[in-house]
Formats: sequence, C-alpha cells, structure tokens
Amino acid sequence: MRDGAPAFVTATSRSDVVNGWRARRAEGGCLIDVASNEIVTQKLSMPHSPRFHDGKLWLLDSGSGYLGTVDLASGAFERAVFCPGFLRGLAFVNHFALVGLSLPRDGSFSGLALDEEMKKRDTDPWCGIQIIDLRSGDIVEWFRFTTGITEMYDVAVLPGVRNPGATAPSSPELSTLISIDHG
Repeated sequence: MRDGAPAFVTATSRSDVVNGWRARRAEGGCLIDVASNEIVTQKLSMPHSPRFHDGKLWLLDSGSGYLGTVDLASGAFERAVFCPGFLRGLAFVNHFALVGLSLPRDGSFSGLALDEEMKKRDTDPWCGIQIIDLRSGDIVEWFRFTTGITEMYDVAVLPGVRNPGATAPSSPELSTLISIDHG
C-alpha cells in the first residue's frame, strides 16, 4: 500500500502454468507496480511483503534470507540484513523492522541461496520474529518458537495493545479465557 492504495505486489515468478514457479524460485521472483502493471524487477528469490517505510520500498527476499530495499528506478535489490529462516511478514515501528521467519517444510531450503547462506554462517533456521534496528542493521530483539509453530505468514503491530494474546478456536483454554483491562 502507498497512500492508502495498492501499490506493489510480489510473485514467485512470471510463469502462468501449474507449478511453473518451482523452476524459477531461486531467481525470477517479481515485484510488480499495481498502477502500471509493469514489472519493476524479476531477479528476486521468492519475494514477500513489500512495504513502504520512511520513503523506501522494503521487501523480503525470502529465498535468500534478506530484508532489503528496491530501487524503483533500476529495480535493484539492496540487501540490508540477513535473517536465518524463510522470511514472510514485515512490519515497522519507527526505525525498527519486525520480520517473520519460518522453518523449511522439508528439512532444508534446497535449491535456494538461503540454504547456502545458512551453511556459510553455520546456523540453523528459525521460526519466530526478529526485530531489526534499521539505523544499524542490528537484530536487537527476537521471539523464537521452538515447539508447535513452524511457519509464520505475517506479522502486525497492534498500536496501544499492552497485553496481546492468541488462543486457537478449538483449544480448551478458549472456554476459560478471562481478560481484564486495567485501563
């Protein structure tokens, strides 16, 4: 969204055949300008969550593990910060970015630059949220899910909420959940 209207969307590739994106997931991901229907770039790897913040278009190049910005004139993706997981979901609070990370579905990110980047850094993938200070590029806080949750699909900021919670609709806890607002 930009100024309240849809501005940019991402796609894993330009292919329009069933599973055609799979052969192009390492490079071929697109950023598309909604107003003009023009492709800004098609050199991304499984891009997600384009967001405008502080005058820049940020997005997650999920197949490489990088949060970065896209130069709208050239289509160049500028890497800012690596996060150890498949990235989905991006939100901002002032000069902080919140990035969602998921584990691989089949045990590895085979065929993606993300797999090699993880090996190079000698690290394991995460599922959780990392909070990045955009001024320094440092990960300053994080939430890591070690059981029960393996994939994140989006993150959101809830301004003014002091004690958020989540309960599955089918969970036994829902029938006994009590919330008290201390205003």
